[in-house]
Amino acid sequence: MVQRWPRPGARTSTQVAFAFIASPVNSPLFEEVFMNDIRRTFLWVIFGFSMVLLWDQWQLYNGHKATFFPKPVVASAEKPVASNVTSADVPTASPSSTPAANSAPNAAGPSQVPGLAAPAAAMTRESIEVKTDVLKLRFDTEGGSLLHSEFLKYGDLLDSQKHFILLDESKARVYVAQTGLIGGPFASHKTPMQFTGERELKEGQNEMTLKFESADIGGLKLVKTYTLTRGSYALKVAHQVVNTGTVAATPQLYVQLVRDGNKPEGESAFYSTFTGPAVYTDAKKYQKIEFTDIEKNKAEFEKTTQQGYVAMVQHYFASAWVLPANTARENFVRKVDANLYSVGMITSFNEVAPGQSKTLDTTLFVGPQEEKMLEALAPGLELVKDYGWLTVLAKPLYWLLDRLFGFLQNWGWSIVALVFLLKLAFYWLNAKAYSSMAKMKAINPRIMEMRERLKDNPQQMQQEMMRIYREEKVNPMGGCFPIMVQIPVFIALYWVLLSSVEMRNAPWVGWIHDLSAPDPYFILPVVMTLSTMLQTALNPAPPDPMQAKMMWIMPLVFSVMFFFFPSGLVLYWITNNILSIAQQWVINTRMGVPPQFNLPKFN
Repeated sequence: MVQRWPRPGARTSTQVAFAFIASPVNSPLFEEVFMNDIRRTFLWVIFGFSMVLLWDQWQLYNGHKATFFPKPVVASAEKPVASNVTSADVPTASPSSTPAANSAPNAAGPSQVPGLAAPAAAMTRESIEVKTDVLKLRFDTEGGSLLHSEFLKYGDLLDSQKHFILLDESKARVYVAQTGLIGGPFASHKTPMQFTGERELKEGQNEMTLKFESADIGGLKLVKTYTLTRGSYALKVAHQVVNTGTVAATPQLYVQLVRDGNKPEGESAFYSTFTGPAVYTDAKKYQKIEFTDIEKNKAEFEKTTQQGYVAMVQHYFASAWVLPANTARENFVRKVDANLYSVGMITSFNEVAPGQSKTLDTTLFVGPQEEKMLEALAPGLELVKDYGWLTVLAKPLYWLLDRLFGFLQNWGWSIVALVFLLKLAFYWLNAKAYSSMAKMKAINPRIMEMRERLKDNPQQMQQEMMRIYREEKVNPMGGCFPIMVQIPVFIALYWVLLSSVEMRNAPWVGWIHDLSAPDPYFILPVVMTLSTMLQTALNPAPPDPMQAKMMWIMPLVFSVMFFFFPSGLVLYWITNNILSIAQQWVINTRMGVPPQFNLPKFN
C-alpha cells in the first residue's frame, strides 16, 4: 500500500483540531475549518452510516446476522413450532402482582397449575366453521378457542387469489386466541365444550351468535358466547360463570393470544416491521415486547392496570383482547413451548355464590390495522399501527392521505397529491435552499479557478474561498438546513405508506396492481434512479473532488434499495424528486443561472 504524506503547507487532522480550538470564533481560520471541514465530515458521516445500514440489510437478506445493528433473533420460517397448542399449560396469576380487586383467598398462586377434572360426559372434539361478510373463522369445541381466521376482503401476500390468513393452527403456523378460568379446577381452554348457534351470517342479518358451554367442573360451568357483527372484525365475547355447587367460588378469567416467534411469510429483508406482543396501559401507553425478551425472561411492561389491552402485532394486521374500562387486570407474557409465546390478561369475577351466575364481557379483535376502525374500538388500539417515534407527525399525514383518497378514490394518485401538497407547504423553505444552490452554482467557476491556482497552498485556498463566500453573501450550508427541516416529515410519510394496510392489493395505473408490493417490471425503480441522477446533476458540483464523487455515489447506492421497496413508497419518492427538479429549474432560471448538468468525474 502506498503511503501518502501531506503536501508542504498542508495540515494534519491533529494540527487542524488544535488550531481550531485555539482560534477565535471570528478568525479566518475558524471560518475556514468550520465551513470546509464540517461539510466534509457531515457528508462522510451520512455516507458511512448509510453504507453500514445497507451492509446490515444485505446480511439479513442473505440470512446472516447483522454486523453492526443486530436485531433480536426471530425464528425463521423453518423453525418448528409446538404442534398442539391446546395442550399448553394455562396461565397462573400471582396474588402479589394482581390488582387489589382481583385478590381473593383462593387466588391462583404462581406454582399452582389448575388440574382439569374429567367432564361429566365425553364430547367429541369438533371444528366449527363460521362465516360473515368479512371473516371466515374456525373454532374448536375444545375450550371454544379461535384457531383460524381468513379475511375475505384481503388477498394473501404471496398469492392474491387466496384469502389472507392471520390466526391458524398448522405445521407452519401457530397463532390462536384462548380463554378460560383459573383459581381452581375450573374450565380452561383445554376443556371440551358443547356448541350451539349459527354458522353463517345470512343476507339481511346483522348479527350472529355462537355459544360454547362446558360441563360442571369444580362446581362451576363456563359459557362463552361469541357475537359476530356484519362488516366488523371485532368479536364480542361474553364469559358467563354459573355456580352449580354448594359453596361460593372466586374464579379468575384469563384471555390470551398464543403465537409462534416466526416472521410473517413474504416480509422483505430491506425494511423491518415489528412482529410480536404489545401491551397498552394508561400509565405506560404502548409497549412492544420482543419474543427474545420473553425467551430470556427480560420482558418489561406494566403488570397491573385497570385500562388498556393486550395485542399480537405484525405488518398490516393485528389481534387484541380488550376488557371493559375500569376493570382491574394483570397483564402477562410467557413462553408456552419451544418457539411459542403468549400475551394475555387475568381478571377476577369476584365471589360467585351457589346458584348464581356472573358475566364478564370482553372484545376480541382480529383484523387489519385500519386506523379509523381501531380508534373506534378502544383507546390507544390504533397504536398497533406502529409509526415509531414520528407518530406525532405520521397521524396527521395519514389523516390528510385518507381525505385525499375520499376525493380521488385511488391510493396511488392520493400519494401523488399528498406529496404535491407537502411540497407546496414547504415551498418557501425549498426556494431558500435552491436559491442558495443557485448562488453556489453561479460562483462555482470562480471557486474552481481559485482552487486550481492555489492548489499548492491549502491554507490560502481556504481563506480565499471564505472571502469569496463573504463577498458574494453565499452560505455554503444554506441549501442544507431548509432541507433538513423537512426530513422528519418525509420520514413520517415513509412510515405512513409502509404501515397502511390500505395499500395492500391497491392498484394505481396500468401494471401497478398492488402498491404494497415491488414493481413487477422494475419500471418505477428505474425512473426513481434516473430522477435522482438528474436531480444530482442539477446541483452545483462541490469544490472538493471527494465530495463531488460522494454526491453521485450515495444516490446510486440508495437507488438499489428501491428495487425491493413497495411501489407506493417508490411512487412517493419519484413524485418528490420530480417536483423538486421542477422547482429547482424555475428558481435557477428566475435568478439568471441557467440550469446545467454537472456530470461526475471519477478519474
